[in-house]
Amino acid sequence: MACDEPDALSGIFMRQNSASAVSLDFEPDADYNFVETLEDRYRCAYCHLVLHNPHQTGCGHRFCQQCIVSLRELNAVPTCPVDKEAIKMHEVFKDNCCKREVLNLPVFCKNTPDCSSKIILGRYQEHLQQCLFESVQCTNDGCCEQILRKDLKEHLSQHCQFREERCQYCNNYVVFINIKNHEEKDCPEYPVPCLQNCSQIILKKEIENHHMVCPEAEVDCPYKQYGCLVKVKRGKLAEHENSALREHMLQILDKNSRLEEQISDLYKSLECKEIKIQQLAEAIKKCEKEFRQFTQLFGKTSNLMVSTQALASHLDKSARLESQVKQLIQMANQQQSKLDLRPLFDTIENVKQTIALMETYDQRLVVLEDQSSKHDLQINIHKAQLNKNEERFKLLEGTCYNGKLIWKITDYRMRKKEAVEGRVLSIFSQPFYTSRCGYRLCARAYLNGDGSGKGTHVSLYFVVMRGEFDSLLLWPFKQKVTLMLLDQSGKKNHIVEVFRADPNSSSFKRPDGEMNIASGCPRFVSHAVLESTKNTYIRDDTLFLKVVVDLTDLEEL
Repeated sequence: MACDEPDALSGIFMRQNSASAVSLDFEPDADYNFVETLEDRYRCAYCHLVLHNPHQTGCGHRFCQQCIVSLRELNAVPTCPVDKEAIKMHEVFKDNCCKREVLNLPVFCKNTPDCSSKIILGRYQEHLQQCLFESVQCTNDGCCEQILRKDLKEHLSQHCQFREERCQYCNNYVVFINIKNHEEKDCPEYPVPCLQNCSQIILKKEIENHHMVCPEAEVDCPYKQYGCLVKVKRGKLAEHENSALREHMLQILDKNSRLEEQISDLYKSLECKEIKIQQLAEAIKKCEKEFRQFTQLFGKTSNLMVSTQALASHLDKSARLESQVKQLIQMANQQQSKLDLRPLFDTIENVKQTIALMETYDQRLVVLEDQSSKHDLQINIHKAQLNKNEERFKLLEGTCYNGKLIWKITDYRMRKKEAVEGRVLSIFSQPFYTSRCGYRLCARAYLNGDGSGKGTHVSLYFVVMRGEFDSLLLWPFKQKVTLMLLDQSGKKNHIVEVFRADPNSSSFKRPDGEMNIASGCPRFVSHAVLESTKNTYIRDDTLFLKVVVDLTDLEEL
């Protein structure tokens, strides 16, 4: 199917790559030094660099995957830059064989001659991640130096200005470039000289406590409150007290004299305040007398206040009566309106109009439901087509053209249970081919056995299917076929059965229907051997079967 949009073509390529089980890869735009001169068949016909994810066109030329996409984006009908023929996108296919050859081309490490390694191209990036002569950036924060990987450990431990070192005083880790600044400003254990030049070395955290006892620190004389303003070093304070003892005594006597004068002044002030208190007490008594006179006068005006309150209560009653009359008038008007039939007729008319409108809505709803059913049918058709396309893409991605099939069977226990219960007796592998235009083949497995192996063995058969090029091939099919159950322990204790196709059997004639009758081994492997914990044919509920067709003497179209 031709792809009409570049995005669609790109999407197909992306799905192919995501399904690939090959872990080998390389950077497409790097400059590689190949051990042998790069052959033209491994160069892209568009960018002339080594092929990256090669795809082959119908005219037989190979291009990088991205180059095919670029040609499609440049021109609605892309042309091959070699023979100028139009590139038909439905004829473009992923050339896995060429890709394997490219990935296995030997190259020199870019760090030659220091590094003498020769690596296959697919492992080039993996090698650079381990090459001792590759330049890498220092991993310490703030350091931008590029160092050979073999020197990185020494750089990190000895030379990097941003490595962390223990402060020799406080044992905290500090960035090496900041360690001097840390010691002088932040380290509490850093020894510093006394600021008063007392010749003692003190820890920074104790500098304030030391200042309280430092003999060289200047302090005030203890008799400062009596008038001695001398400042003297703490170590000479006792000497100052002894030498100035007479002056200190005179200052104390002078201070005491001033205090006695202040006490005398306070006594005089107290006497004045007592006289003022007596005067205020007499004024209070006078106020109390006047208050009693006012109280007697207030009793005569109380009767007038009672009359005023009665008048206010009558006004309130009048207001309430007026409010009740208004409510009665309002209720009378409501009763009269209830007897009026006009609002009822208007309501009935509105209901009739609403019913007519609902009937039109019902008709429209029937039309919309019919359209919705048609749309659902179209959507289901499109979904079915998409599912078919998806299955076709999966088959194309996993198809092999070299006569070999690796069949991964997952969920073994569930599939075997389905076979035992008779729901799904057998399963088919994806098709594979002996060549691009060769025989179309597949494998068929009965997980609960078939024929003589039913219930005790796994039966594995080889199936010849109808292909597009059968009219060009030689019949009957005569090649040797190898069936294998792969050991997943790495010891290669595979179970192998080999047979050669019988030219007289109907299983190997040219198929009349979709496929011929299967032929193979009904007792391929017993359940006991397959499921034994001593063996590793099943791992993570998954087993691998391999079918190999001997291509010897097989003419390729």
